[in-house]
Amino acid sequence: MLHSFSGLLTDLYELTMAAGYLETGMEAEATFELFVRHLPRKRNYIVVAGIEHALTYLEHVQFTPEEVDYLRRQPVFRHVSQRFFDWLLAFRFHGDVWAMPEGTVAFAGEPLLRVTAPIAEAQLVETYLLAAVHLETLVASKAARVVTAAAGRPVVEFGSRRAHGIEAGVRAARAAYLAGCAGTSNVWAGFRFGIPVFGTLAHSWVMAHPSESEAFRRFLQVFPEAATLLVDTYDARRAIERLIAEGEKPTGIRLDSGNLLRDSRWARHRLRQAGWEDVRIFASGDLDEYRIARLLAAGAEIDAFGVGTALATSSDAPALGAIYKLVEVRRGGRVRNAAKFSPAKATFPGRKQVYRFRDAAGQFREDLIALADEPAPAAEALLVEMFRAGRRMCPPEPLETARERCRQQLQALPARLRRIDRRAAYPVRHSPRLRKLFERLRRGLR
Repeated sequence: MLHSFSGLLTDLYELTMAAGYLETGMEAEATFELFVRHLPRKRNYIVVAGIEHALTYLEHVQFTPEEVDYLRRQPVFRHVSQRFFDWLLAFRFHGDVWAMPEGTVAFAGEPLLRVTAPIAEAQLVETYLLAAVHLETLVASKAARVVTAAAGRPVVEFGSRRAHGIEAGVRAARAAYLAGCAGTSNVWAGFRFGIPVFGTLAHSWVMAHPSESEAFRRFLQVFPEAATLLVDTYDARRAIERLIAEGEKPTGIRLDSGNLLRDSRWARHRLRQAGWEDVRIFASGDLDEYRIARLLAAGAEIDAFGVGTALATSSDAPALGAIYKLVEVRRGGRVRNAAKFSPAKATFPGRKQVYRFRDAAGQFREDLIALADEPAPAAEALLVEMFRAGRRMCPPEPLETARERCRQQLQALPARLRRIDRRAAYPVRHSPRLRKLFERLRRGLR
């Protein structure tokens, strides 16, 4: 079983670098920043998530004696002294962390999380931090778009069976709820995070009974007030006609295939004729934000949506390209700023803060990336202190708080950025002082 807080949840080169720092006596404090270099096509923003899992890992990460023995047997560590393995056995995270709170809307190039720690520690946690923040930010960003497309209709996350592993399914359920989904089909996510859970029956229930009528009748006997019946196992319209004729009124019906536009409009018409106006029509089956938007624009009579694969895997943009880059090294009382200058992959040096400016109506106007000690009195500082010297500065935030923050942030986005069908620009600039530092380092390198 996966040990959730194991120090082995990293790439080998993080450990070889840590050993190298210790063996060569490089006692330095390093600052790394985690950010998304470029947004995927048609993405205008991202929703920050996964910060809580990253912080929890930093609180508890350690190596067991068995794990250290395993590393000792690896050929790459053959010439490494006992000092390194003793360091692993005593390992705890002692650094500082600043991060954007979960639910914050962010843009390309902005640090989402900043780590300052002894260089070997800051290096070793890179892989886990990237994995935690990347996955949930990816799904939360997709979920926000799906919820926007649904235009106020509930969206339920259905993706656990198509996620890239069951743990990814649980994390995806949390991220989707944070970004506005009404709930999930994943029961563990409901238990662990307090997320509402939804689900009734599958086609197999209908197929297991001698007739569709008997399948519906027996399910309604057990769940008279919570039955959303899947009506398209054989023929959706005949199933609805049969329910009406037999007076077997469910809470809702679910359409999972076929022509959702035509079938939902026909179903609404027949339900109204039967006096069943309160029976909800739920749609699922290979849905994403684009298809939902098209259905509603065409007049589909759908009350709620279930979205699975497209949501849990962010299938149209399955990676954000999140990176974790060194920006500063302090050693022997001296500070050395670090930056990359390679074409298309340049990074800015120094510890940074992100400032957000709003207009008179409270809408986002522009963001400023500046050095951490630069003031910006008229703006909101987005990076918040989470850890100091290895200790959390505040208790874990309730998921509902992050969900409400996300809702408010999305409302404050200019309308052009909330659109799901086209790219729109949002101004993110670097402070003059930060640009000067970047240019000075580049000239020095030349």
